[in-house]
Amino acid sequence: MSAISPQAVPSFRSRIGRDARSGYPAVPHRYRLHLSPSGPSCLRIAITHSLLGLDDVLPVTPLPAVPDAPDGGHLALRALYQASAHLYPGPAVAPVLSDDWTGRIVSTHAPDILEDLGLRFDTRGPRLHPEGADRRIEAVGRLCEQGVDAAAQRAGRSGADPAAREAALTVLLRSLGALERRLACAPYVLGGELTAADVRLWVTLVQLDTVHRWHLDAAAVYRLTDHPRLWSYARRLAAHPAFAPHLDLDGIARRHHARCRGEEAAGAAIRIVAWPGRLPDPAGVTGP
Repeated sequence: MSAISPQAVPSFRSRIGRDARSGYPAVPHRYRLHLSPSGPSCLRIAITHSLLGLDDVLPVTPLPAVPDAPDGGHLALRALYQASAHLYPGPAVAPVLSDDWTGRIVSTHAPDILEDLGLRFDTRGPRLHPEGADRRIEAVGRLCEQGVDAAAQRAGRSGADPAAREAALTVLLRSLGALERRLACAPYVLGGELTAADVRLWVTLVQLDTVHRWHLDAAAVYRLTDHPRLWSYARRLAAHPAFAPHLDLDGIARRHHARCRGEEAAGAAIRIVAWPGRLPDPAGVTGP
């Protein structure tokens, strides 16, 4: 369906600490994020950065939507990778959290970066990791990763056995149904307040509609739309000032088509959400 990511395991996993003894204390203006929000991990980090109001503390360097190096990395990051690991052999991929004081990479591991943004810096934004919510946030993350992202990829895999694709679609629909029920009596996925779980889920829904949908048949996409609370939630967050500015639909489409090896299916013509921004729509049809 889609090409495998050029870097399956992050190469750099240092952490921002609470004090100077950590080696990377949470000092304002010391660190920098390098992000290409056309990718889901970078989009999650960009939204989190905005929600927390970290613009004046931690600057962001934007990267092209489509990696421009022959190995699938970003040319602009190559010198930073080489400075951090001599003769680094792999692609210079995003996201990257770098240290401007040393000119080296702190981390390329998105979950660690997201957690450190929310817990290590003084912020003006919401508590994205409220006390006692870590396990529930992780559970939503696993549901998004395994029950939505992975299941959608299997359901849209060209050349796969039809029974296997239908089984994957069943898993996907069951996962969306569980999320739909979570939103039946609360505005956010964990209750009354926006948390890191909402950032994770929203980006997953963006990927489902703007990437995975291209490989599903029309009947499958119509079954996806049968979760009104979930897609209403997606539209509501799409209008949030911390979410909407980072949604580069054209960039997501170009990134996907540059890497995709799968066949386009009939569901590509049925957009589920009218996301803010431009998105190629071959039939001009918009879903509910």
